[in-house]
Amino acid sequence: MAPEAQTVSFQGEKRRLRGYLARPEAGEGQFPGIVIIHEAFGLNANIRDVARRFAEAGYVALAVDLFSGSNRVLCMARFMRGMLFRSFDHGAIRDLRAALGGLARQPDVDEERLGAIGFCLGGGLAIAWACTDDRLGAIAPFYGMNPRPLEAVARSCPVVGSYPGKDFTARSGRKLDANLGRYDVPRDIKIYPGASHSFFNDRGSTYDPAASEDSWGRTLAFFEEHLGRREADS
Repeated sequence: MAPEAQTVSFQGEKRRLRGYLARPEAGEGQFPGIVIIHEAFGLNANIRDVARRFAEAGYVALAVDLFSGSNRVLCMARFMRGMLFRSFDHGAIRDLRAALGGLARQPDVDEERLGAIGFCLGGGLAIAWACTDDRLGAIAPFYGMNPRPLEAVARSCPVVGSYPGKDFTARSGRKLDANLGRYDVPRDIKIYPGASHSFFNDRGSTYDPAASEDSWGRTLAFFEEHLGRREADS
C-alpha cells in the first residue's frame, strides 16, 4: 500500500505537539493505529521512515515529537526523572495518551485496535504507558528500560520486545520476559546476541541488517495477531 504522509500538530497535556502522520493509500474501511515513540534523537528521518513502513504494512501511524518546542536536553532530563520516580504518570506519558486519543479520532482508524512502538527512551516509555492505558492492544519496545516497579507489567497489554545482546538493555529484556510470563501476559521477547544499541536505525553506525529485518518481521506478525488488519466497511 502506497503511504500518504504529512506533518501534523495536536494538543498534548499542556502544549501543542508536532507529529508525522502516515497512512495507507485511501480505501474503504478502517485501519489499526500505531503511535511511534522516538529515541533520544527525536523525530528524525529514521522515525519518519518507520512511520511510512507501518503505513505500507496497513497501519495508520503517528510518530510523536516529544521534544516539540522545547530543548532536547531539558526534555530528556525531565523524562528520565519521571521514569525513575513517577514511571507511570508524568508529562511524557500524558502526552502519549493525548497522541493516542488524536490518532483514534482519525476517521480511517479503528479505535478498538491501537498499539505503540518505541525505541530506547521510547521503548521504556511504551512499557510504562502500557501498564496504565487499556486502549493499547499491543506494544513493541526496542532496547528500552523497564519501569519501576516492574510488577506493574501485570497490567500490560501483549508485548513484542527486541533487545541487543551487546547492550545493557539486554538485562531489561530478560527481566521483562520473566515478569510478563509470571503474569501470563502474551509476549515475544528476543535478544539478538551480536547486535548493539540502536540496531534498528538504518542511518546509524550500529545498524544490524539481520537483527533489524528479523525484529521487524516479528513485530508485524505480533501486531497482526493482536491488532489485525484493515476491516472493510460492510
